[in-house]
Amino acid sequence: MNVYDFTVADNKGNPVPLSQYGGKVLLIVNTATKCGLTPQYEGLEALYEKYHDQGFEILDFPCNQFAFQAPGSAEKIDSFCKFRYDTKFPRFAKIKVNGKDADPLYVFLKEQKPGRISWNFAKFLIDRQGNVSARFAPTQKPASLCDAIESELVKP
Repeated sequence: MNVYDFTVADNKGNPVPLSQYGGKVLLIVNTATKCGLTPQYEGLEALYEKYHDQGFEILDFPCNQFAFQAPGSAEKIDSFCKFRYDTKFPRFAKIKVNGKDADPLYVFLKEQKPGRISWNFAKFLIDRQGNVSARFAPTQKPASLCDAIESELVKP
């Protein structure tokens, strides 16, 4: 089993098989719009613009599970991110990342790189085969991931 075996809901509620990202390097991030780490959207967008043409995607999963820091509808969250940070990477439906209601994708991610998600902006790097290659703490700035992303991008 790998990440490409999952189907998630986009921010309009439509099913999206992650297999459509097969062969790409992914960064999966649980996000929030009213968090002290929200400015990381700027760094995430910089990564997206730098590496997207090389087969890199960022998958944004808003999560209201930490101090209710992702309030509002999917439409409002999407508008905020596009207006404030000019994000172009795909955003999905709000999810839970911990507990009995955790999204199955996040249950899988945490099985591969164990540990509870401690806050918004936890990051999982996925290789081209859909395997979890690295996990990064919420406080780790996106710019610090360049070496890890580049390492995955050069692999077949």
